[in-house]
Amino acid sequence: SWKLALSEARAEGFGPQLDADPTLYDPNAAMADVDLGLGDYRCRTTKLGSKGRSTLTFVQYSWFSCRVSQAGNSKLLMKITGSQRPSGRVFFDQYNREIFLGTLSLGDEQTAVSYGSDRMRDMAGIVERIGDKRWRMVMPAPAYESLLDIVELIPT
Repeated sequence: SWKLALSEARAEGFGPQLDADPTLYDPNAAMADVDLGLGDYRCRTTKLGSKGRSTLTFVQYSWFSCRVSQAGNSKLLMKITGSQRPSGRVFFDQYNREIFLGTLSLGDEQTAVSYGSDRMRDMAGIVERIGDKRWRMVMPAPAYESLLDIVELIPT
């Protein structure tokens, strides 16, 4: 997903945008000690690659609000603002990453659908630390539009 999404974006002339933040788009940028801490974050989504001819191969949205809270033996990651809001649980994994399993809320929906009840809304990804107080959630093969989604997370 990474390789194809990046090559499509470059082929369509988005190389300067990718080169402006090489760490965010480097599939090998994950650092040790991934622990995504509890609290409020600013977050933005970048969509790379295209599932069809009608969408761009690079779209980076404005910053929105996200929150990470404790939820039993896992964490809950929620995008609070915006028209497409992922929310779900973040679980520890042993390979310098955490695992995200969640769903996508749309528009004015107040409650997220249950994971597994609508495969077009189910989301899975990995959370990686890519800098001092900087994380990304990478979701390969999302249901809509792109080949790879990256949600950048920076504590507020």
